[in-house]
Amino acid sequence: MSSKKTTSKLDEEQKVEKAVVETASSKTTTAPTAAVKKQKKEPTKEKKTKAKTATTKKTEVENKGEEEEEAYSTGKQAEINIGTIGHVDHGKSTLVKALTGTFPDTHSEELKRGITIRLGYADTDIRYCTKCPDPQKWTTQTICPHCGSETKVSRRISFVDAPGHEVLMATLLTGAAIFDGAILVIAANEKCPQAQTREHLAAMDAVGIQNIIIVQNKVELVSEEQALKNYQEIKNFVKGTVAENAPIIPMSAVHGANLDVLIKTIEEVIKTPKRDEKKDPRMFVARSFEVNKPGTPPENLLGGVLGGSILQGVLREGDEIEIIPGTRFGKKYVPIRTRITSIHAGTLGKVREAKPGGLMSIGTEIDPAYTRSDNLVGNIIGKPGKLPPVLEELTFQANLMDYVVGMSEKTKVKNLAINEQLMLNVWTAITLGVVTNIKKGNIVTVRLARPVAAEAGTRVAISRRIHERFRLIGFGIIQ
Repeated sequence: MSSKKTTSKLDEEQKVEKAVVETASSKTTTAPTAAVKKQKKEPTKEKKTKAKTATTKKTEVENKGEEEEEAYSTGKQAEINIGTIGHVDHGKSTLVKALTGTFPDTHSEELKRGITIRLGYADTDIRYCTKCPDPQKWTTQTICPHCGSETKVSRRISFVDAPGHEVLMATLLTGAAIFDGAILVIAANEKCPQAQTREHLAAMDAVGIQNIIIVQNKVELVSEEQALKNYQEIKNFVKGTVAENAPIIPMSAVHGANLDVLIKTIEEVIKTPKRDEKKDPRMFVARSFEVNKPGTPPENLLGGVLGGSILQGVLREGDEIEIIPGTRFGKKYVPIRTRITSIHAGTLGKVREAKPGGLMSIGTEIDPAYTRSDNLVGNIIGKPGKLPPVLEELTFQANLMDYVVGMSEKTKVKNLAINEQLMLNVWTAITLGVVTNIKKGNIVTVRLARPVAAEAGTRVAISRRIHERFRLIGFGIIQ
């Protein structure tokens, strides 16, 4: 009796699981199809005439819509992602706006509270004037602000604006997974370092970011003497860290002062890494959402959208893709297979293919219910069967810091313990886990609450719960 019930339950779960996968990978036109079936009654002559008129009008509207469809951009796609990091309210988002003309905080709660909550995105062309000297020749404008000449494009850059508030540290680590370099923003009118200034710099070390530029912002609010004192505080703070030799640029982001010097420094310090477009494509999902407005008719619904960055390879419109670990069903995660219906390369617009580097969003045939509210953040996208394994436990060599960062009091980092709960960041994925084994050489095995897709050599950021919140304590390398 018990065996029959178990078999029946398993069969039922397999059927539902199959339904979930089929729903996730199917087009979102199921509802409209059903609606059409309901209308298959034989119309009267009068209704036929009205229907014919309505169809003609609808065809005219559709044709007009096709003519006005967004054209494909032939512009240069962004080559690199640069993160803006630092303590809350030190001017990270204002700096991104000064560089790109776009304010990255678009979420309603962000605008209301004046802080970044989710990862913000903006991109721009780095340009130069052939007639002006260094550093005045560097700009993001199409016309040189000094001589009025038309400027030339050096390269396109995507900016990832990370939140500075301490409770959003996990969001910063998610974004850091796709950084090629970072700008650490430090306000000149506050003592350095502030709590999250220290924590964010430690995070860059944990995820392996070494190309760092320091912006000493808000110099318009202090005297020259105060600015010099703050500059020395910054130098003392970064000594012995990954940013010890990073250039420090005094700036007023709100007034755009020294913006040309910053752009020149970005070109010199944060180079475009070598990317292999011939490898199997791999994209890390840092945002997921839907674009349908409330009240959209079922027949006009668009599939879910995934945002992030490609590490290697090329994704093209029409490609069949696999998303892993996928979506949760019960206690299991089910991979999703779907098709790319559109690609947008940041503010550049619609493109036919997405290359490595820079930020992009891809439209899919996934039911938007699966992608809304960042539900698929942490997934990896690629060609079916060409992605890393999905792991339910991780074994990594742990490298712990001496002291916990981001706290006012000096707290020594204790060794990891069996049955301790940790928060781990693997690429853009955030997962909780319990330590099940610790071997010689600090080789730690953690059983995960949520599986991740990763391979040997991948870097893992390790956080521990201290005083009711998770704080970064080190990093690990997957074995």
